[in-house]
This record gives sequence, C-alpha cells and structure tokens, in this order.
Amino acid sequence: MTTKKLLKFCSVLTITIGVVSIIGGIWGISFTYKNIAQENIVTPTDASIPEKPVRGPFTLKTQADIIREHTLKMTGGKTFAEMPRQIEKLDQNNQPVLDANGKPVMVENTARNIWITATTLTTALNLGILSYAFCVLILAFGCIVIWIGIAFRALSQSDKFV
Repeated sequence: MTTKKLLKFCSVLTITIGVVSIIGGIWGISFTYKNIAQENIVTPTDASIPEKPVRGPFTLKTQADIIREHTLKMTGGKTFAEMPRQIEKLDQNNQPVLDANGKPVMVENTARNIWITATTLTTALNLGILSYAFCVLILAFGCIVIWIGIAFRALSQSDKFV
C-alpha cells in the first residue's frame, strides 16, 4: 500500500471515528438532560442558584451542595461516620428509657439514616455532572479526530507522497 493510499484510508477512518464520537457526545448530553428533567427537581430558595429547574451541571452541583448543607443542619453538623448507629431512646422529658435491667433502651439513629438518603441523592446528582463532563470530552475528542482526518486527507493529496 502506498503512502497516499494509507493516508487516504487513515483520513476516512479518523473522520468517521470523529463523527461517531460527536454523535455519541450529543446523544449522551441529550440522554442526561432528559433523565434529569423528568425528575422535575427545582433548587430551593436558599440554594446558590435559587428556584431554578435542575437540568445542567451547575444546577446539579447547586442541588447536591444544598442537600449536603440541609443534611448537616439536621444532624447537628455531623456526617454519617461521626454518628453512632444506635442512640438511647428518650421519653417525653428527654430522659433515657431503661429496660428491666436498668440499661438504656437503644434505638436506630434516624439522624444517621438521613445521611443514607442524602448520600444517594448527591451521588446521583454528581454522576449527572460527570456524565455531562464526559460527553463534552467525547465531543472535543471527536472534533480533534476530525481535524486529524482532514490533515491526513490534505497530506494524501500532496505531491510529496508517492
């Protein structure tokens, strides 16, 4: 195979890969957007971007940040790992309820369980951000590869190669 033929083949191959990458990147952005939009999430009034539909990476980040902020307020500033799994059961006077042996009755720590929900939500929101970032990188890759294909094509038409 001559150098010209090889360059022509490489140009077609790289341009095709670039076009497929661009289509894939656009599809990924559309897929992410549609899946986020169907949840009808709106940022709360105290968020850094207040009362906006959550659709793109900035509103996703804003929503994840405000969920964490609200969760920290509900748990007295403690994270999941900083709280015990069980706590003493308290009566209406905030006194520990004791069992027949005089030991405190232990119950599930609901404040700790709030973190499980918050972590699930923020992880999903952060994955949306990563999805957008990955799709943009794929789009950039596609453009670069198309440009390389165009360069190969130009080289294949040069008289310097036989």
